[in-house]
Amino acid sequence: MQEKPANKSNSFISRRDMIRGATATGVAASLTGRPYAAGASNRPGPNETINMALIGCGHRGVGRVMPDYMMSLPDVRMVAVCDVNDDGRIEKAQAVAGGSRVRKYRDYRKLLEDKDIDAVIVATNGHWHALPTIHACQAGKDVYVEKPAATSIGEGRAMVEAAKKYGRIVQIGTQQRSTEHYQRAAEVIKSGILGEISEVKVWDFDYKFPGFGSPPNSKPPEGLDWDFWVGPSPAQPYNPNKVAQHYWFYDFGNGWEVDWGVHHYDIVHWFMQVNAPKSVTAMGGNHAFPQPCNAQWPDTFSAICEYPSGAISKNGFLMQYSSRVGSRGEKVSHGKCFYGSEASLRIYRGGYEVRAEATKGRELGELIDSFNKTGPKHGQAFVDAMRSRKQPSANIEVGHHSSNPGHLMNISWKVGRTIQWDAKKEQVVGDPEANSLVTKQYRAPWSLKV
Repeated sequence: MQEKPANKSNSFISRRDMIRGATATGVAASLTGRPYAAGASNRPGPNETINMALIGCGHRGVGRVMPDYMMSLPDVRMVAVCDVNDDGRIEKAQAVAGGSRVRKYRDYRKLLEDKDIDAVIVATNGHWHALPTIHACQAGKDVYVEKPAATSIGEGRAMVEAAKKYGRIVQIGTQQRSTEHYQRAAEVIKSGILGEISEVKVWDFDYKFPGFGSPPNSKPPEGLDWDFWVGPSPAQPYNPNKVAQHYWFYDFGNGWEVDWGVHHYDIVHWFMQVNAPKSVTAMGGNHAFPQPCNAQWPDTFSAICEYPSGAISKNGFLMQYSSRVGSRGEKVSHGKCFYGSEASLRIYRGGYEVRAEATKGRELGELIDSFNKTGPKHGQAFVDAMRSRKQPSANIEVGHHSSNPGHLMNISWKVGRTIQWDAKKEQVVGDPEANSLVTKQYRAPWSLKV
């Protein structure tokens, strides 16, 4: 596996540490281009402290996942942090993680050489989810990776295969899987009280005005290794929006329909016991943000996914998705509603409610707020899986399938037509142009090789 050579100026690791770890397989991989050797199971004992490291020291990693999901657990210790951007965030992460005893890096490959690390949290931008996850699996480490799984279906599949090949636990940050009222609602759906479910509506409405404009390209700020940040994406000039608003750009994100949508599709798949649509159509455009605005993905977007018959819906069903950056209209900004022949179930992070036709709207469900307690539960699910070596409910294969409806929506939008999806082969049927977008081309010397 040929990769960009590690830059001495981009790492805080000392020469002594480098020499001490020189016999590790990870060092051999980063210097020679050979894949990391598959590690042993590295199964932590029942009372053994788990050493974790953070890759990606932005708001999500430092402000939420590391302190809330992991450090709140009694048997987790943070031992290292890493980010390609040396703007003070690494020092902030180090302070949150435990102070000077916590090692700091700017090249995640150096971090993966550390044999004391049992697991890593990957909380980078989406275009940097795949490679650190794959390389961590190769280095014999388990992975908690933020959602969405990746920025393409092909990357997600490579992550799944890496977890299988190297026998690693990989959990994705779709934390609603660990939320009490979502678990209760899944049982409501399973009970059949809604009757035959024929449609699910999903929405993401966030007020984002006045937008973020279209600043000119400029010189990268001091401390940011821009070429490394761009990574496997095509080389291009620095633009501040590509960092601060990365999910609006083709090379670094996938728009609201993937970044937020993955949470919804994950629930739809879980509740309806399916894992992929059979056809997808989408439309959208930049109709809301004041112009000029250099966002590439649409700010106003709608799509319809048709799902085949399954255990819950004998005749199949439609999932309608819509997102916009203006006024929300709905009671809540992000949610979904399952429409059955006898009743409907509306659910969001504040709770769920069931309304039946026969009772003229009488409320059958209850609103309970359990989401704010979810973080440590989702972290605990990861730690429990590390100890048992049994994949958690939010494992990488589930996360991959949950990300894919949004990716398929984007493919349909780009080619401007309905696409047919072969879920078993993970290919677009009869449309070479659309199928070429299932994976993304990696810039040399980066490689998706598992």
